[in-house]
Amino acid sequence: MDGGLTHGDTMGNKNTVYRGHVQYMSAGTGVYHSEENLGDETTRILQIWIVPDEKGYKPNYGDYRFNEEDRKNKWLNIVSSKKGNAPIKINQDANFYVVELDEGKEIDFPIKEGRQGYLVQIEGDSEINSIDIYERDGLETVEESLNIKAKNKSHILLIEMKKSNK
Repeated sequence: MDGGLTHGDTMGNKNTVYRGHVQYMSAGTGVYHSEENLGDETTRILQIWIVPDEKGYKPNYGDYRFNEEDRKNKWLNIVSSKKGNAPIKINQDANFYVVELDEGKEIDFPIKEGRQGYLVQIEGDSEINSIDIYERDGLETVEESLNIKAKNKSHILLIEMKKSNK
């Protein structure tokens, strides 16, 4: 989200990502890797681990740069299952969406039957289903749609997935 993060691994990948990039990796059957801040400025990132739908996948690494305008006041699907439409595919029935809302803007997201969501208020403050959410707060919802109102400029991540039986 801020600063740069440099990735290196035993597959021969070495790359630095910045705000607007999504770096993804599947360790699969095994890989050694490192992430480090090689710059002088502070690096702020979200690192999210998703358990794959099965074991034994080949290791995989990549990154994708998204256009900031594509997430301005609208949901942008950045990660999906292999059957989904996002440019980044993962081995799990999950979708990642981001939005950057201007102050006072409102947006909805339907969480359908049999689905759940986990939301992270990355930056800014919002009201979600009449609950105040502040920067770095998280919120879980199960089969309940979300109505989000930005109290100030807000950057939000939503992970939508199959409902857990646990």
